[in-house]
Amino acid sequence: MKSHRMPRLTQLAASLMVLGICSAPAGAQERKGGDDAQVLQAIEVTGSRIKKAEIEGQTPVLTITSKDIEATGLGSIGDIIQRLSVSGSSINTKFNSAGNFGFPPDGGGVGSGSTTISLRNLGAKRTLVLVDGLRWVSESSASGVSAAVDLNTLPASAVDRIEILTDGASSLYGSDAIAGVINIITKKSQEGAAARLYYGGYSVGDGATRQGNLSFGGKGERHEFFIDASYFKQNKTSSDDWNQSRYPTPGINGAINPNTWSSGTPGGRFVFAAPSDFGGLCPDNFCNLAGTFGGAHPTLNDFTGWGNQYRFNFAPYNLLLTPSERKSIFAQGSYRLTDRISWNMKGVYTRRESVNQAAPEPIFLGSEAGTYGLADRVGIDATNPYNPFGFTISPDGAFITRRPLEGGPRVFSQDVDTSYFSTGLRGDFNLGERLFFWDVNYVTAQNKAEQTVNGTYNIAHIQRALGPVDQCTAPCVPLNLFGGAGSITPEMLKYISFVENDRSKQKLTDWTANISGDVFELPAGALAFAAGYEHRKQSGYYTPDAIVTAGESNGVPSGPTSGSYSVNEYYLEFNAPILADRTAFKRLDFSVATRYSDYSNFGGTTNNKFGLRWQISDDFTLRSTWAEGFRAPSIGELYGTFSRFDAQITDPCNHATGQLALNCIALGVPDPASYEQPNSQISVVTGGNPLLKPEESKSLTIGALYSPGWAEDTAWSRKLDFELTYYRISLTNAIQASDAQTLLTRCVETLAPVYCNSIGRSAAGSINDFNNTLFNLGRINTSGYDAGITWAGNETGIGTFNASLQTTYLRKYRAVATDSGQAEPRDVGIEVADSGMPKWRSTANLGWNLGAWTAGWTVRYYSDLTEECGPAADFGICNGPNSTHHLGATTYHDVRLSWTVPMDLKLTVSGGVNNLFAKDPPVCLSCSLNGYDASTYDLPGRFSYVEATIKF
Repeated sequence: MKSHRMPRLTQLAASLMVLGICSAPAGAQERKGGDDAQVLQAIEVTGSRIKKAEIEGQTPVLTITSKDIEATGLGSIGDIIQRLSVSGSSINTKFNSAGNFGFPPDGGGVGSGSTTISLRNLGAKRTLVLVDGLRWVSESSASGVSAAVDLNTLPASAVDRIEILTDGASSLYGSDAIAGVINIITKKSQEGAAARLYYGGYSVGDGATRQGNLSFGGKGERHEFFIDASYFKQNKTSSDDWNQSRYPTPGINGAINPNTWSSGTPGGRFVFAAPSDFGGLCPDNFCNLAGTFGGAHPTLNDFTGWGNQYRFNFAPYNLLLTPSERKSIFAQGSYRLTDRISWNMKGVYTRRESVNQAAPEPIFLGSEAGTYGLADRVGIDATNPYNPFGFTISPDGAFITRRPLEGGPRVFSQDVDTSYFSTGLRGDFNLGERLFFWDVNYVTAQNKAEQTVNGTYNIAHIQRALGPVDQCTAPCVPLNLFGGAGSITPEMLKYISFVENDRSKQKLTDWTANISGDVFELPAGALAFAAGYEHRKQSGYYTPDAIVTAGESNGVPSGPTSGSYSVNEYYLEFNAPILADRTAFKRLDFSVATRYSDYSNFGGTTNNKFGLRWQISDDFTLRSTWAEGFRAPSIGELYGTFSRFDAQITDPCNHATGQLALNCIALGVPDPASYEQPNSQISVVTGGNPLLKPEESKSLTIGALYSPGWAEDTAWSRKLDFELTYYRISLTNAIQASDAQTLLTRCVETLAPVYCNSIGRSAAGSINDFNNTLFNLGRINTSGYDAGITWAGNETGIGTFNASLQTTYLRKYRAVATDSGQAEPRDVGIEVADSGMPKWRSTANLGWNLGAWTAGWTVRYYSDLTEECGPAADFGICNGPNSTHHLGATTYHDVRLSWTVPMDLKLTVSGGVNNLFAKDPPVCLSCSLNGYDASTYDLPGRFSYVEATIKF
């Protein structure tokens, strides 16, 4: 915390403001009733609360217009922003997370069906999302309480433009604005009505997308309004439709990899100590067997020694693209109550129905299963009528698996309702000869989700069905785990199955009040200010199914989460013109802002920001900002209870030799040379931490803008702009869990308690305890450059051309843990944990217009990455130094053509192809699903679409 009292800077600035208001110098701007000239000049841009035209350009802001959105051929705001060079890896509908990973360690849940944004690679929770300058409610997907906003909750058809501030802004907007701010500006009015129909599809698999919207609006002397109803439907694409995603390890032609293929098989795997060797079936009275489909009456002849050839390929059951259906209604309007006061109101409702799918749920029993739940204590009684071994198989030291294909795949269906309502008053008034602008706003919003899971099992019922047969009375049905696929009857399945129902909800209530204007005149112009107050309350809960809460679910366990907090905030901003119309000083402005936040659960904090804008000439401007940032831990991070994350982790003790083997023995692995982890996934305990401290940051930007006069209104150019920005962000008290694979590897390599204290092993050496809950990990430092070029040409005989290039160079990213002093594996040019950070990301656009025709060509570039081969280290595809794999640079080409039909009604027909040359994403060996990084790259194959828009 920086402070627990309102800072002296704020008190002094407030006194200055009051003094200036009470003395009315000549020359201040004045607006009489009905004079709109001053109103048009009084604009507010993202990055400042001061309403003044001169403020524009003081901070690095990217703008995406509604035409830019249409030109992408995409139906999600989030998908569009994720393609920008300033964006990093984040979830989207290409992630088929539910059922495959479990619960990530941030308490935010899986996020199934959501699309979030991570600016500067700092994570979606450090990017603030506003709609018309006001906060938007965070997402829920019935699996946690997230700190991120789902951009799919706002229809793209209602968006006028998107302003992206790539700078820290906690002093103006409060918590979360560490990496930047996304401000979505919605449409306020429209002339008449409009309708749009859209259809697109992929060349690989299905993934067909249908969109449509109908809107109308109007504007009168005292009112304006806009109403939009939209529909979006996206079909699924199966992982079985693409060779790279068809197997757990891509690029090895379907070869069985024991490090990634599952030991949860339809035939079953049975590892236990036995009273005899059963005629050589179990050498040294220790059984490690594979079932070979004995049916309803299994015998010892139906078993054989376990081998990797029996492992299960779960990949074809997954999804490359998850299906989603969204229905939205958006309406807003304003009414001028008087010449100087307007009332506004906005309402949004979005209904999302989405689905994730995973392979049939495996059953893992025995102490070596490492589920951290009841399953670890379940054995098979001698009286079970299907037990061919004639004795009770104790759970101690046992590892028993069976994947019931009879139950079908796991299907996770989410129904998510987002409702948002805001209303407010805004206006202006004169005090003396000065003009001041004010607004007051109220927001209430909620995101409510329900998830239904089919294909999951009740482990308490499984325990009873495998226990003493005389205790398995109706409705209990004895369970056959030994007979292989097809041996579990419908009656058995009915008893052990249940339909899981989970719920979550987030609610936001926000009151804000703002005022801005000029305080007094300085030699170079007026000292402008903005001040305001905000009261915000956020609450959320996640309630798993009662069977899950009771610990009786065979699936991934989790506990309920609930919490709330409120905050009162005060901010003050000044912009002072220092020099004007001097040699080398066309204009020099200095800005300062401060915000005091008083949290109900953390106390107070103050965050400041300073900015300098030096316009040297009409052509050339320099600017710089320095800002403090702050992020309060989210409800999920603070109050998230025990849950489990099933990570794809390779145990370094697998067949270990040399010093590594000695270390493994010290850790409790009896025979490292022959040891093999039972399953490719290792369960990791995750959860929140009520002792978390808020994150704090310091950011710096230095930029230059050059708009040369020699390229303005010439034969070849109407306008040419260059922009270059350097950024640096230093984050302390970063809230995150350690990378699980790195933690385990360092434990085995060093035996250091800082790594090993959270990891436990069973008597057989298997990992049966892995605690990786949240803590204030340490610090994150990142820096880089943004460069942009925009050119607009004049009209020629062959049309009008325009072009742009936006590039981000990631110079540094480093996260260092405070407890160990060691760096986490995420780094520039590295692919890890389903997330890549290319050193270069670029987007180039070329546009053309001639009469009724418009065309566009976009090129998107991602530089190469390197990853550790991990579970594929023993295969030929792992051909880099030190067991690494190279992901080559990737370039995508998108084209679009539009024609406005010559008719009374304005009908525009468009078509396009994204990924024109069907570039496949590079093979990713470390990625958990589908053999590629879905947060960085496109789906395989072309995406072609057609659409028609009519205005009337």
